[in-house]
Amino acid sequence: MILVEPLTKSIQIHLRDDKGLEIKRSVKWHQLPITATYAFTDYCLQGQTLQNVITDIASLPTGGLSLFNLYVALSRSRGQLSIRLLRDFDTKVFQALHCVELLVEDECLMGLDRMTKQWWQGMGRSRN
Repeated sequence: MILVEPLTKSIQIHLRDDKGLEIKRSVKWHQLPITATYAFTDYCLQGQTLQNVITDIASLPTGGLSLFNLYVALSRSRGQLSIRLLRDFDTKVFQALHCVELLVEDECLMGLDRMTKQWWQGMGRSRN
């Protein structure tokens, strides 16, 4: 939870009535110091760069974050000075292993890349 307390401002207004006499009035107002913002999931943010980012990399109730989620969440700002973390987090999230299925898929894609490269070179074409 983040506590947001209303700000109270008070100003003096000097007026003149119909007879030209000066009237002093005090005006007081209460306002919440809130700025409109947007919230995105890491999936929606892929490929975007934002001016300022506040990110939350705490563990989810439904499971942990993958390294892919962390990369997207931490790389959407313009730089180190324009990103802030919402709360403390467990550093073990950066020591997690990649999903085995994704590693197998990556190996398969690299094999297809090698086969395509050999086929392309076998046709007498260079890699340019």
